[in-house]
Amino acid sequence: MFTLYKKEIFSFLNTLIGYIAVIVFLLINGLFLWVFPMGYNIIDFGYASLDNMFALAPLVFLFLIPAITMRSFADEKRSGTIEMLLTKPLTDYQIIFSKYFASITLILLALLPTLIYVISVYKLGSPAGNLDMGGLWGSYIGLVFLASAFAAIGLFISSITENQIVAFMMSLIISGFILMGFDFIAGLSIFGKVDLFIMSLGIQAHFTSMSRGVIDSRDVLYFISLIAIFLLLTKTSLESRKWEKSTVLKKEV
Repeated sequence: MFTLYKKEIFSFLNTLIGYIAVIVFLLINGLFLWVFPMGYNIIDFGYASLDNMFALAPLVFLFLIPAITMRSFADEKRSGTIEMLLTKPLTDYQIIFSKYFASITLILLALLPTLIYVISVYKLGSPAGNLDMGGLWGSYIGLVFLASAFAAIGLFISSITENQIVAFMMSLIISGFILMGFDFIAGLSIFGKVDLFIMSLGIQAHFTSMSRGVIDSRDVLYFISLIAIFLLLTKTSLESRKWEKSTVLKKEV
C-alpha cells in the first residue's frame, strides 16, 4: 500500500500538470489577497485577518482538486494498467486509500506555503500578533476537511470514466453543487422550515461553522460521512469493473 502511495505522489510530481495546478493555486491566492484591488485584498481590507483567503480558497479548490484526482483511475483505465493494478495482492480499499491519501498529501503541500500569509498578517497587525488564532486554525482544519471531501468526490468520478477531462468536469460540477448548490436551493425560501435542513446538506454551512474556531462534532461527522460515502462508491465502481471483467472471461471460455 505504501509503495502505491509513493508511486502516486511521484507520478503526480513527474508531470507538468502537477506543478501547474499547485502554482496556479498559490498564484491566484497571492494575487487576489495581496495585489489585485478587489474585495479579497488583505491590505485594502484594513484588518489583521485571513478571512478573505478562506473565502477564496474553496473556490480555487473546486478547480485544483479535480485537476489532482482526475488521473487517479481514469489514466489507469486509459493506459490499460487498471487490470494489472486490480490483480495485485492489494484489497480494493488499499488501492483506494493509497490514491486518496496521495491526493490529500499533494493538497497539504499546496496549502503549506500559505503559512507565509499567516506570518505576514501576524506581523502586520496593530499591535503585532493581533490575530484570531482560534478562528484561523479552525479555518485551516475546515479547509482540510473540505479538500478531503472534494478529493473523495474526484476519486469516485475518476473511477467511472477513462477520460481525464470528463473526470475533471464532472468532479468540478458535483463538488461545486455540494459546496454551493444546497445554499442556493435554501435561499429560494420555497421549502419553509426545511430550508435550514437543506442548507445543512451542503459543505459551505459546515465549513463556515468550523471557520469560527469551534470544531463541532456535527461538522466533523458530516465531512467524515461525505468522504465515506464517496469512497464506498469508488469501491463499488471497482467491484463492478471486476464483475464485468469476470463475466467477459466466462463468456470467452
